Amino acid sequence: MDSQIIDLKNIPDGHRSGYIALIGKPNVGKSTLMNSLLGRKLAIVTSKPQTTRHRILGIKSEEAYQIIFLDTPGIIEPRYKLHQSMMQNVSSAIADADLLLFMADATQDTPDTFSLEHIGDRPAILVLNKLDLIPSDRALPLVEAYTQLRVFEEVIPISALKKKNLDVLLDIVISRLPLGPPFYPHDVLSDHPERFFISEIIREKIFEQFRQEVPYSTQVNIVTYEEREQKKDFIDAEIVVERASQKGILIGKGGKSLKRIGSSARLDIEAFLARSVYLQLHVKVRDDWRNTNTLLRSYGY
Repeated sequence: MDSQIIDLKNIPDGHRSGYIALIGKPNVGKSTLMNSLLGRKLAIVTSKPQTTRHRILGIKSEEAYQIIFLDTPGIIEPRYKLHQSMMQNVSSAIADADLLLFMADATQDTPDTFSLEHIGDRPAILVLNKLDLIPSDRALPLVEAYTQLRVFEEVIPISALKKKNLDVLLDIVISRLPLGPPFYPHDVLSDHPERFFISEIIREKIFEQFRQEVPYSTQVNIVTYEEREQKKDFIDAEIVVERASQKGILIGKGGKSLKRIGSSARLDIEAFLARSVYLQLHVKVRDDWRNTNTLLRSYGY
């Protein structure tokens, strides 16, 4: 998604740049926070946990700084080889980051000690999210419990959804970035190709429209993406499931469910690409793909 070379001659004195990893359990609001800080939706967001599978890189560039955010999967105990790959993405983000934003759910009464174990002694800011859902004084015991478990650089209560206190959080993050030139050109938003975000949009719609195991058993691959002059771009995507019964659920009676996924996804894809597309979807069965190394590698895990 890059389009220019970094001009080091025009970097102002005191410029800061660095990697900031968003870490925490599933559904704590990591993707919502990154999208809010970027001012653009890059990471898919649903009400279901474990939506994020990859380490998603989002770049915020201003004249005086560049922040490379690393949105990570929620920390879980792996049940599948897919989960093991997801947790490897978390570990690599923790190792690569200059600073961690350890996100906690303000509505919970006890600390997330399981996730804390994964960050070790890396520099971290405790970001207490979902403050809009509780009285502000209710968060104090939880903050005290976290600060008794380890030392944090700062403790910032926020609402990522309502964008509350995000300016405070951003200022603190910028102040802790290392001095240095940008890593990416100013107009680059991510290092992922457009195909990746298209597949994620389709997967988001599956999570929104289906319950229980079906969304977690799906993988979306872009088979063909063809930009066409004076015609709509052509996108052929396959949705992989683990069982024939799941294929039937996704397609639905008379293909209605699959059409509903396609219609909803197409609108978001067109908004993301800023051009019209023709989206074609089909469903394939790959038995136990979440535990099959060759398939996981071919799907980018």
